[in-house]
Amino acid sequence: MKNKKQTFAILFYIVKSKKNNDNEAPIYARITVDGVRSELSINRVIEISRWDSSAGKVKGNKEDARSINEHIDTVRTKLNDEENTLIKNNKLVTSIAIKNAYLGITEKKSTLVELFNYHNLQMEEKVGIDYSTSTLTRYTTTLGHILNFIKLNYNTSDMFLTELNYKFITEFEHYLKTVRKCNHNSTIKYIRNLRKVVNIALANEWLEKDPFLKFKGSINEVEREFLNAEELQAIEDKVFKIARLDEIRDIFVFSCYTGLAYADIAKLTQSEIEIGIDGAKWIYTHREKTETKSNIPLLPKALEIIEKYKNHPECSITGKLLPIKSNQKTNAYLKEIAVLCEITKNLTFHSARHTFATTVTLTNGVPIESVSSMLGHKNIRTTQIYAKVVEKKVSEDMLLLKRKLVKGKKLKAAMA
Repeated sequence: MKNKKQTFAILFYIVKSKKNNDNEAPIYARITVDGVRSELSINRVIEISRWDSSAGKVKGNKEDARSINEHIDTVRTKLNDEENTLIKNNKLVTSIAIKNAYLGITEKKSTLVELFNYHNLQMEEKVGIDYSTSTLTRYTTTLGHILNFIKLNYNTSDMFLTELNYKFITEFEHYLKTVRKCNHNSTIKYIRNLRKVVNIALANEWLEKDPFLKFKGSINEVEREFLNAEELQAIEDKVFKIARLDEIRDIFVFSCYTGLAYADIAKLTQSEIEIGIDGAKWIYTHREKTETKSNIPLLPKALEIIEKYKNHPECSITGKLLPIKSNQKTNAYLKEIAVLCEITKNLTFHSARHTFATTVTLTNGVPIESVSSMLGHKNIRTTQIYAKVVEKKVSEDMLLLKRKLVKGKKLKAAMA
């Protein structure tokens, strides 16, 4: 759609550098929208001396002059009509869009939304094969943000791929942070989703220039919230009279001792509990998020919780290992549990996975390679983030010890 401030102009000119042996130069039309130009040949030539550059027409009243000038008027009318059609159909008005419409170019996947829908449809068909439902949801959400962004910033419903540039990406980043109130990491993840789709266009040569060429966007390292041993014990020992809180606490603790994320526990069934190489019970599953293998020896506390719910009515109906509630309800109930257990940390279900990685395993000397395998990480560098957290905690503990020792020496010196 053309906005009120948008400028539009058509200019006819000759290209002298392309003159032929008869000193005739081809006539071109230049379309300019908001200072951005696109040129096309009108398939006519004229002697350079007979061209009136100020009027954009052929001089004189000869028959060939009249014929060419009539053709110029026809081209001008058609270009104006194409502009009006774009406006009427609520399409983005650009010099390239007008040129392509005039030339009848309607290349498949030539617009951003068309390509994104094409990508998401292919991904949907591969859910359960190459992708998880949650991955598809992230790309669907990204497309929703893009649709709202181009409507707000460009007052249109779609954009040609050729219109994507560095400015579009930086403005989309600004929109996500200011209008959608996304934090930095969420913003970068949405932009990375857009980049994947743009890469499809580049690979298929639907786009000549990479609009991400100068864009730099990296994920900031975040402080992962986890429970220390005392806090975890407080939640384990708390007696709840309300059944829903008791169940949520148990499932949360189960995650603390297995490292499984909410989505992985939600789909967990008895068939995924098998006897491992050591003769004990293990969980053999694949992560919902990444489809990577995750094999976990069951610790006594986790086994105790499984035993507690083996005859639970809800589990009997659903076939699931535990009576899990929706993610939203689970996190809401965890807030209640945190208050009742006098825990001031922002307790979410994902805190349990972080607790498993830090307090339960790494802090107790489990090698990082083993922790990475149980968490189902594709790359050990992801697990190393937890190792840094443990190192930081050790450093803080040692600093407290140093202060106590120094204080003790001063006390002894004062008493001497």
